[in-house]
This record gives sequence, C-alpha cells and structure tokens, in this order.
Amino acid sequence: MTINYANQLKHPVFKVVAKYATDNGIPAFIIGGYVRDLIIGRPSKDIDIVVLGDGPAFANEIAKIMRVKNVSIFKTYGTAHFVYKDLDVEFVGARKESYTSESRNPTTLSGSLQDDQNRRDFTINAMALKLNGEQYGDLVDPFNGMNDLENGLLRSPLDPDITFNDDPLRMMRAIRFATQLNFKIDTKCLEAIKRNSDRISIITKERISEELNKMILSATPSRGFKLLHATNLLKNIFPEMLALQGIETIDGKSHKDNFLHTLEVLDNVSVTSENLWLRWSALLHDIAKPPTKKFDKVVGWTFHGHEDLGAKMVPKIFKALKLPLDQKMKYVQKLVRLHLRPIALVKGTVTDSAIRRLLSEAGDDIDDLMLLCNADITSKNEFKVKKYKKNFELVSEKLKLVEEKDRIRNFQPPITGDFIMKTYGLAPCAEIGTIKSLIKEAILEGKINNNFDEAKEEMLILGKSLGLKIAKI
Repeated sequence: MTINYANQLKHPVFKVVAKYATDNGIPAFIIGGYVRDLIIGRPSKDIDIVVLGDGPAFANEIAKIMRVKNVSIFKTYGTAHFVYKDLDVEFVGARKESYTSESRNPTTLSGSLQDDQNRRDFTINAMALKLNGEQYGDLVDPFNGMNDLENGLLRSPLDPDITFNDDPLRMMRAIRFATQLNFKIDTKCLEAIKRNSDRISIITKERISEELNKMILSATPSRGFKLLHATNLLKNIFPEMLALQGIETIDGKSHKDNFLHTLEVLDNVSVTSENLWLRWSALLHDIAKPPTKKFDKVVGWTFHGHEDLGAKMVPKIFKALKLPLDQKMKYVQKLVRLHLRPIALVKGTVTDSAIRRLLSEAGDDIDDLMLLCNADITSKNEFKVKKYKKNFELVSEKLKLVEEKDRIRNFQPPITGDFIMKTYGLAPCAEIGTIKSLIKEAILEGKINNNFDEAKEEMLILGKSLGLKIAKI
C-alpha cells in the first residue's frame, strides 16, 4: 500500500515544481529532512528537491515562475539554491558519489533516484515524496525509513563504515539527530563511528561547531556529549571537555565527576534559557578544574582560581573551534569568570557592598549569571540543594533591592575625567584616574550614594588629600 502525503504539501513551491515537472516530463521529488520532519510533525524551512536531470537549470525555471531574482548556482556539485519567503529551497540533479580518503568532498556523476537515496546519511533522511502528476505526495522509502522513524532509530542506508568514512561529518550528524530527536543510534552505526572517529580530523572546525551548536540548543544536550564521549569523537574535537571526566580518590576523599556535573548544569540551564552562549557558559564554567586540581590533607580536593583560568581558556577554545571571537566570546568569558561570585554570597553574609560589586562587574548580564549559578547548584543531597536554593533566592532579592536603591548596574562614577580636569586645571595625568577609582570605590562600599553631589564632595576631599588646588575660572 502506497502512503501519500499530498494533503500536507500545500506550499506554493510544491505546486509550482509539480506543475513544471509534470508538464516537462521531468521526475522531481522532495527528499531528506523536510520529508522526515513533515512525517513527525516537526517544523522545517529547508526543502531539498531532487530532479532526474539538470538541477540548476530546473531551479532557474522555477525561480522565473515564482519571480525569485537571486539563485545561487554551485556547478561543482550540480546544485542550486534560492530563498522564497521563509523557505530555503535547494535543487540538485539525482547523483551518485565517489570519495577519496583525504576529503569529504565527493566526485559526482548523474544517477537515478535510487543512487541519490543510497548516498544519504540515514534511512530517515533517505525518504522521498513524488511531485509528478497523479503520484503527487507518494512516499518512496526503499530502506524502510518510516519504520526507523516510528521506532526512533538512526540507521545508515548502506554499510555504516562506508557512510562515515566517506563523509565523517555524518558521525556528528548522527549524534546531533539522536540528541535533537531523542533517537537511538543503531548498534552497527555506533560501532562504525568508534572505528572511524579519527576521520573527523578532515572536517573543518566550522562544520563541527555548527553541529555542536545545534546539539547544544537541543532540549537535553547532555545526551549528545555523552554520545560524543562514548564514540571517541570528543577527544578529537574538544579534548578540554574530556579532561573533566573521572573521579580521583585520596585518603578516602573524592571529588565529583566534573564532566557529568558540567552536563547536569548545561541541562539545567537549557530548561530556563534558549540562549546559545549562556549554554556555552554552562559548558565551560568549570573547564579549568583539571589544571587547577590539588589535594590538601585537611580540606581535600581544591580547584582554586579555576574561574579565572577558565576565563583565560575561553578565547583559546573559541579560536580552536572557530567560534566567534566577538562580544559573544567576551560574554561567555565574563560569565565563566564570575560564576562563583553569587555562590560565594550564598555561603556567607550578603553585604550591600558585595552586591554592588557584583552588579557593577556583571552589568546587563547579571540575570544570565544568576541563571547559570542557580543551575550550578547540584548535589545528590536534596537537603543541601534545597538549602542553597533558598539562600540563593535571598541573594536574588538582595540584588533587586540594591539595584533599585543604588542604580549600580553598568554604572560609571557620576564625576567624569573631564570634570576633574576642569575643576583642578589639569592636563591628562595619573591623579585623574586615581580620583575616579576612589570615587567608584566609595560608592561600591556604600560610603557615599551614587549621585553627582555626593561624588563631587568626595572628589574635593580626595583632591585636597592629593595636594590639588581648585582652578580659578
């Protein structure tokens, strides 16, 4: 019995492609991720259309009919792409591929629909829907991908060793799909990924990071990292993360497995925020624990300074993974550096001065920092967790009260360097920076309020102590 999805193919792109393909006798099919997502009811804006013929020429004709002006042609692979409203549409002539051991870029030849389905990464991505005539919407499923979809299984259409050796990025895609869709990876595929894990070295860091980011943005990203670890991919793409794994015991004292702890924090953050870079902050917050780990006979295991060293490691990791070295990186660096500060306030007496300093350093990122720190409260001892979270709520309330009263977030001292220079008739000099720093310190310590009049009075006191004289106007 043929399964048909014609009623779900309502978009104008499909209607136009179907009419042109039928009128001109060119077999055309929707294939891949769009078909998979349509069947499971998952939103998708990427459409892959395979034609038995010249894909770019077909795309140009469809673009003319739909009044799309910009069509990107990739002659090497015989593909074309355009954007129509909210959809990315790619066209390709059905093809078969051959690979060399040094590259994931294939040599392509024209082929049949079956050839094109053979080259797909997984059975659930090899399903196609016909677009011609009376067969419009008919499912073509040579590898029983529908059954795998129903059973939540990722399986390669052909020998998985060939699939992953030809294009090692497919190993990352397997783990990403398993994480996003909460699917299992077929045992043969899993073993093939382990055997071919070193092949990931030929993939560009940009492509690896793209898959990592999609995985990190899933509902439960820890699942992906556990699979990366189990398949030996993690040691090849992110060795700093792998270094967190394991427990060491001396004199009966053990530290927690910081790899599993990090993943728990990452999952906790993922419940509260879809911010990719906040999730990266969770992933990297303890990244410097391995190099800072020491054992003390009295207190046990310590990781002193791991927040500062971790912040220094962030740019190196971002550079190695070809992640953006802009404000996003600086944001992650800041949260890694500050991630212990709210926890420290929970442990001790919460003073207004400590709150002001935290607000001043965190600025507009204070709310994200608090989300990270709250997610970082993990323990098998439920009583301990409840106690910390209750104290953490008190810190959050204190932050709100101090912010409303003192307006410290992102604050600059009310007295500017120009005002100090004019007051004392100074050229740029060290004394100006000294006065500004001491005024800021006085505000943070609560000695004076955060307003111009009190700051000016403090400036005059400081100027006098430094032997400065007010300039005559």
